[in-house]
Amino acid sequence: MAGSLVLSVASGISQVRLVPLFQFPIINIREITIRKVLQEMTFENPVLLTSDAGSTESRGSKRDYPSIDARGPRFGAAITVVVLALALVFNQPLLVLFQAIVFAIGATFGPQKTPYAFLYRTLIKPRLSGDVPTEDVRPPQFAQAVGLIFALFALLGWTAGIDLAFTIAVGMALAAAFLNAAFDYCLGCEMYLLLTRAFKR
Repeated sequence: MAGSLVLSVASGISQVRLVPLFQFPIINIREITIRKVLQEMTFENPVLLTSDAGSTESRGSKRDYPSIDARGPRFGAAITVVVLALALVFNQPLLVLFQAIVFAIGATFGPQKTPYAFLYRTLIKPRLSGDVPTEDVRPPQFAQAVGLIFALFALLGWTAGIDLAFTIAVGMALAAAFLNAAFDYCLGCEMYLLLTRAFKR
C-alpha cells in the first residue's frame, strides 16, 4: 500500500513538472511568432512607419488620407496647359504668377481646393455619369509642389532678365501638364511614388 502511494505521488509530481516544461515554451513560441508578424506588418506599412508611437487608435487615425476625384487634377492640368502656353507665346509673367498661385494652393491644401477644381465641380462633374474614379490626394498634391517650383524658377528668370531660364522653366511645366491632360500621365505623381519607395528602403 505504501509503495503504491509513493508511486502515485511520484507520478503526480512528474505530471506537475511536465506542465511548465512543455506548455510554457509553446506559449512563448506563439508570442514570439505573433510579435514577429506584427513587426513585419509594421515594416510593410509606410503609414505605420511614419506614425508616432502611441495607441493603436492614434496610429489608425493617420491612415486616413482624403481621396479625390481623379478626373479633377486632369481637368486642372488641361487649364494649366492653356495658361502656360499663353504665357510662353506672349512672354507674359503675369500668367505664370497666376499659375504659381494656383500651384501654391494645390501644394498647400490639395488640388481639390484650387480654382480649377472649383470649376470642375461646378461645370464639368455634374455632367459626367458613371462611377467616380478616386485616388490618393498625396501624389497629385506633390505634383502641384513640383509645378510651383518650375513656376518660381520661371519668375526668377524673368526678374533677372534671363529669358532662356523663363522659357525653359515654363516649357517644362507645360510639358508635364500636357502629359497629364492628354495621356493621363502625372509626372509629379510618378516622382512622388519613386521617392516614397526610395525612402522606404
